[in-house]
Amino acid sequence: MVKKYRDFGVKVTVLIFTSVIAAIAMNDFLIPSNIFSGGMNGVAQLCSYIVGLFHIKITTGWFILLINIPIGIVGYKIIGPKFTIWSFIDSILTSVIMIVVPTHAVSNNALLNALFGGILGGVSIGLTFKYGFSTGGLDIISMILQRTTGKSIGSLNMILNSAITIISGFMIGWQNALYTIITIYATSRMVDVIHTRYQKMTAFIVTEHPDQVICNLKKNLVRGVTVISSRGGYSDVKNTVLMTVISRYELYDLRRSVKEADEHSFINITSTIDVIGNFASEEDQQKMHQALMNNK
Repeated sequence: MVKKYRDFGVKVTVLIFTSVIAAIAMNDFLIPSNIFSGGMNGVAQLCSYIVGLFHIKITTGWFILLINIPIGIVGYKIIGPKFTIWSFIDSILTSVIMIVVPTHAVSNNALLNALFGGILGGVSIGLTFKYGFSTGGLDIISMILQRTTGKSIGSLNMILNSAITIISGFMIGWQNALYTIITIYATSRMVDVIHTRYQKMTAFIVTEHPDQVICNLKKNLVRGVTVISSRGGYSDVKNTVLMTVISRYELYDLRRSVKEADEHSFINITSTIDVIGNFASEEDQQKMHQALMNNK
């Protein structure tokens, strides 16, 4: 019980921290230099800039708030509360901080603003992924589309970011568009460093308590697990290797589930290019989880 409250406290701390640094990235680095972020934050920046051309002042924070409210509602209905609520709160808190705290240019150097804005934005996104949620916006949309279409939507982010870059180039200037590319690249690199760029991963879990680990995985992830008998080459102790394929959003739950069952387990995460066969979607997982609960 103590560990449960501690994990909750860590998650809340991460949520507040990521919201603050995301707001700093936008208000102190990107917006003052007319450099655009990727994803829905970039769309919010474009909306704020466009209405400003008509002498209507609506800050980017308000647009982030307006965009994420309907996304959060739809995400809650289609994806479910576990991922959506945390992501929604993160995006709302970010927008509130941006509205309350005035925009202030830390540097007059556009290149430095692009780099540091992208790095801070990437830290924010990477940390939320690492703890089982997101910064909202495009990540929730991606999961909604995956749920409703069953298809991979890896190109959606690239298409949206390309559109933001091209529109900013035509409206503000191609130099700003190039700085926007630098920001988006810096963001993606930081996400790769902190979390992972891969949509699917294969986990190899070496444990001496396979039954407890499998029970936890079934309870929290509802993923198929392959059991392989093994032996330690150095210790000569018999153990078990569990193999399972997960999505990037499940990495936090997998780590927590395994360590709760066996804190001395060894986990090796590898990238998975593609999966051919029965890889359960989030909707399939919910159905299987409900069936397991009904059978108890």
